Amino acid sequence: MAELIRIYEENPNPKEIKRVVEALKDGALIIYPTDTVYGLGCDITNNAALERIAQLRGVKLEKANFSFICENLSNLSDYVRQIDTQTFRILKRNLPGPYTFILPGNNNLPAVFRKKKTVGIRIPDNNICRALVGGLGNPIVSTSIRDDDEVLEYTTDPELILEKWDKQVEIVIDGGYGDNTPSTVIDLTTPEPEVIREGKGSIEIL
Repeated sequence: MAELIRIYEENPNPKEIKRVVEALKDGALIIYPTDTVYGLGCDITNNAALERIAQLRGVKLEKANFSFICENLSNLSDYVRQIDTQTFRILKRNLPGPYTFILPGNNNLPAVFRKKKTVGIRIPDNNICRALVGGLGNPIVSTSIRDDDEVLEYTTDPELILEKWDKQVEIVIDGGYGDNTPSTVIDLTTPEPEVIREGKGSIEIL
């Protein structure tokens, strides 16, 4: 059964953050708040946890389009090839924020993602998930729990999320009601930025 842990976004309790970070290191799957919808995530370095998320999503791990949740732009060079000044300016101007930016992956990607040419980078404007990544010391691999076909109440209410995911994850973080609009996805690997999905983030940034 999953544990529901209340953490306040304005001032995340370091003790609770540490509890969740230790669980992530042990291979836990967590559901946690972002600046858009709640996310399902795990430690990027834990292959068993990655496989579990892929199974829950019904996809092959090596083909999965999961996002990497980073604490800030200083993590970027860990998994992203060198980018030009214009691309960096777009990132710097809009992150943290409700965007997923698709960028060219480098050779440091975890082995299971090594064949992927690109990676989706997220730096949410949410203190809880950024504190988790900071404590973990590397990105959280993440996928939205939002159902693309329906607007469902459980995607915003942590207690309903717990009911639905109780037997599939170890921790649900109650960070208050979530949003029902996903991040805006923008591909920055093409000659001109390309909007893949319009979500919460304005596309007027381009």
